[in-house]
Amino acid sequence: MVILVLLLVVQPGCRNRSSDGDSSGEQKQVVLYCSVDQVVAEPIIREFERLSGIKVLARFDTEASKTVGLVQKIRAESAAPLADVFWSGEIFHTIRMAREGLLEGYSSDRTEKWPGQFADPEGRWYAFALRCRVIGYNRNRLSAEEAPKSLEDLLDEKWEGRLVMATPQFGTTGGDVASWFVHYGEQRGTEILRRLKENQVRIVAGNSTAVRMVVSGQADICLTDTDDVYAGQRNEWPIALHPLDQAGQGALAIPNTAALIKKAPHPEAAKMLMEFLLSDKLEEMLLESYSHNIPVNKTIEQLPESLRKFALGNHLEIDYQKVADQLPVAIDTAGGIFQ
Repeated sequence: MVILVLLLVVQPGCRNRSSDGDSSGEQKQVVLYCSVDQVVAEPIIREFERLSGIKVLARFDTEASKTVGLVQKIRAESAAPLADVFWSGEIFHTIRMAREGLLEGYSSDRTEKWPGQFADPEGRWYAFALRCRVIGYNRNRLSAEEAPKSLEDLLDEKWEGRLVMATPQFGTTGGDVASWFVHYGEQRGTEILRRLKENQVRIVAGNSTAVRMVVSGQADICLTDTDDVYAGQRNEWPIALHPLDQAGQGALAIPNTAALIKKAPHPEAAKMLMEFLLSDKLEEMLLESYSHNIPVNKTIEQLPESLRKFALGNHLEIDYQKVADQLPVAIDTAGGIFQ
């Protein structure tokens, strides 16, 4: 059990002298860079602190520079890292960081059985807790039947001037666009971007901004993630969703990822935090949180019945490594089209 391991490893008065703390009573600590929404991540961080006795020094990203800001910071600090663990709300930048040699391999008894599509072959990252790309729509202005249900639907001229999306430069939108380049091919992916431009799609800073514009009536539909729609619904806003289906093959599911930073300053505490981030307890907490992320280590039938509605059915089968390959091209192409 992860909880038992944490409690046995860290006991008051039994700390060894190390880079993570010393016998003088100094509290052990670990530095976490986290691009997951702070309101979702903080209760999880507090639970780890409670179980382990380790203080987590967390740095979060802004909505406007989601994920990319912390990735750039890790790159800049690579000669003398300040962070121990990177917990990201997406996978594509994490894959690229591993290829750049910024991440350390990690393994445990638990990771030996990790689903292959959600693990780096060298153990430099592990993926868990899925969100899904969706079409958000204002249910006071559109019925479920009227609202678009696929990426192809969004290209219809009837949606001209009625669509908003976050900039592909940051956050999950870039990975979504890159998945179009993989699934449809670069030529068709570029054509889709041009068609969205012709439909006068408005580009905003982030997914939550796109949702607020739909709720306020400034747009009828948006491209966003499940958690941003759930946040609006929690506020009793008139927002609903359809999965952003790609050619009848399903919507892109985007997992969280956790990784050790190479040359982390607190390696032992970092490994304990990694073990917690990869635990069943963590996925359960994310499922029950405002984000309602779907576990990768459980089937829908194994989820509590009250939470099964958050599993949005058919997920697009796609190679995350190939999407990471296409990310720079997709971002550059979108930037040129939407400038």
